[in-house]
Amino acid sequence: MRLSVLVVTYESAAALDALLPALARELEPSDELVVVDNASRDGSTDLARAAGARVIANRGNRGFAEACNQAAAAASGDLLLLLNPDSIPQPGFRAAIAQPWGGEWAAWMGLVLDGDAINTSGGVVHFTGIAWAGHAAPARRDVGFLSGACLAIPRATWNELGGFSPEYFMYHEDVDLSLRLRLRGGRIGVVPDAVVDHDYAFAKGQVKWRMLERNRWATLLRTYPAPLLLALSPALLALELALWPAALAGGWIGPKARATADVVVALPRLRRERRAIQAARTVSARRFADTLTPELSSPFLGPMGRSRALTALLRAYWALVRASLR
Repeated sequence: MRLSVLVVTYESAAALDALLPALARELEPSDELVVVDNASRDGSTDLARAAGARVIANRGNRGFAEACNQAAAAASGDLLLLLNPDSIPQPGFRAAIAQPWGGEWAAWMGLVLDGDAINTSGGVVHFTGIAWAGHAAPARRDVGFLSGACLAIPRATWNELGGFSPEYFMYHEDVDLSLRLRLRGGRIGVVPDAVVDHDYAFAKGQVKWRMLERNRWATLLRTYPAPLLLALSPALLALELALWPAALAGGWIGPKARATADVVVALPRLRRERRAIQAARTVSARRFADTLTPELSSPFLGPMGRSRALTALLRAYWALVRASLR
């Protein structure tokens, strides 16, 4: 099995200084490294070429999703590994990340650490489409979604799915890909022995809020089966009504408005994409819903996630929704 490591860079020279030697120690002679650079000006492409990578240099920033698609199209390995430039493989990584090949999972991820803490041991998807990094104790298990920081997928499977939707640009594209795999009956999981150390800092910004909201709605509209969307419509409406005053109070009302406008403008395209995605669905709406959660366990949700009353309400509502599905 030949491995293709796909790295997207943007002003990533400092990260590459640490990544490239670590990869050199792990990769086998037949493996390859493909780097797509989104118009960096810090010498990222020179470093990648000096390390023997195949480099695709874009003239502008085409975003993470489209750059990953470019890298995958140029790759020739059997297994694709999407790896953030600031995610450093630890000793034994290559053997561990390749171990599930030909097994029960359609795609999988490594354990992503941030120093001594867990960055993600498998993503969590709330039934409203809100998604976050999970911090469960490391164990080999199925997960809600795969982190794009360290995502392994057979090249044939990637090609069948058509890769990421380039319109996502960045954020939530890994959630969308994971849910599309679920729709086709694929299982996804985490390999705790395949460890990378990710230099990660959670940051909020105007652009990020816009993309997170826009792409959350795109994922809901593209991937959720119709019976599930219908059953969830009261909760989705309630969340929308709650988000607008929250966005105003939090200083991101502009990004929320722009995200909503983005979704409205994109509706014709999203409907076309939805038809194609749902036509390939092989699992019931009930089985698809089994991968979602009513829990708001993200540490970034603050008091809302710790509210016992809200937790009980969400659990009861989700039980009714799941009971209505077939």
